[in-house]
Amino acid sequence: MTTIIAFIVIFCILVVVHEFGHFYFAKRSGILVREFSIGMGPKLWASHKNNTTYTLRLLPLGGYVRMAGWQDEEDEIKPGTMLSLILNDQGKVVRINASDKTTLAGGMPVQVSRVDLVKDLVIEGYPNGDETALQTWQVDHDATIIEEDGTEVQIAPEDVQFQNAPVWRRLLVNFAGPMNNFLLAILAFIIYGLFFGVQVLNTNQIGTVVPGYPAAEAGLKSNATVQTIDGQKMSSFTDLSKIVSKNAGKSVTFTVKENGKSKNIVIKPNKEGKIGVEAHVDKSPANAIPFGFSQTWNLAVRTWDVLKSMVTGGFSLNKLAGPVGIYTMTSQSAKGGIQGLLFFMGYLSLGLGITNLLPIPVLDGGKILLNLIEIIRRKPLKPETEGVVTMIGLGLMVLLMLAVTINDIMRYF
Repeated sequence: MTTIIAFIVIFCILVVVHEFGHFYFAKRSGILVREFSIGMGPKLWASHKNNTTYTLRLLPLGGYVRMAGWQDEEDEIKPGTMLSLILNDQGKVVRINASDKTTLAGGMPVQVSRVDLVKDLVIEGYPNGDETALQTWQVDHDATIIEEDGTEVQIAPEDVQFQNAPVWRRLLVNFAGPMNNFLLAILAFIIYGLFFGVQVLNTNQIGTVVPGYPAAEAGLKSNATVQTIDGQKMSSFTDLSKIVSKNAGKSVTFTVKENGKSKNIVIKPNKEGKIGVEAHVDKSPANAIPFGFSQTWNLAVRTWDVLKSMVTGGFSLNKLAGPVGIYTMTSQSAKGGIQGLLFFMGYLSLGLGITNLLPIPVLDGGKILLNLIEIIRRKPLKPETEGVVTMIGLGLMVLLMLAVTINDIMRYF
């Protein structure tokens, strides 16, 4: 149960943070965000504020952002459909009910003959079903519509649609999701460093002395400063590790400083070249903040090398993980408590950000590629062409996900 909860919480955090990047920069760019949902499936709760509907849905499997005109075509309201309308004092439509699942108090029933909620913003129809009295109503720019599932969202006039924003703004919106995942990774590693500490390798001060190992048996104390080993000056924990590993099974003399006093201690590393000392751990912001950036960079390089091997050769599906693999890794990380899960969340967030930047049309990276093509051509691709390219990208992603999932099942079960 712990693993399931941890998996759901981490997955939701990653997706919501990713989608919030799209949400924030879309808002800043004047693009209408019709809905920001946490979870998927049936709606549990909804609130409409500042032209956006915020929803909480039943299945805790991430979330999504619905932008006007971005893979979110308004369902066509066909002639003969019965709607319920609320008008303001100027006679403009401000609320539209197109759902059979809810009733709009005070609404005027209208059998529509034509609806345009994108360009002309008009509704033509017969009030109360009276086919002898055709009327036309102007629709307010910020009117809302109750959709079939009962969710009330803003209508999507063309001036606030995603595709009508300047291309550089669309590019920024597309990049914002992965960017947020990178920032989350950095933040997770910084928090890790602040609460659990960062090993400091550029100092000759040691950290914990592990009981049962040669250093503890020789009387070396935790947090001592190692000045020399066999007369060779030590300036870092890295230097110490190298000297010790070279002298596996051989006695060496440590000159250490404990409580302000220097003394010599003879220690014999074991056959593996270890004496049982750990690097000094520091929880200060001075080390935690650089650790957040350096750890993100180092893992990004390793992740990129794996993805690059898909093209250059040497690639194996074992280097990737689908839902089954991620669940298994979550289970392993959960054994390390909050410390393990926090580090894993940072790693997973980074991986999600990098993967989403791959130039595959269904991903953010593919959308950015199309934006760059539009900038070069000075005009967008035809919607039909973009649709075909996106479907091809979706097909490739589905095939890859199936292959990875099957491989995960074979590996772990």
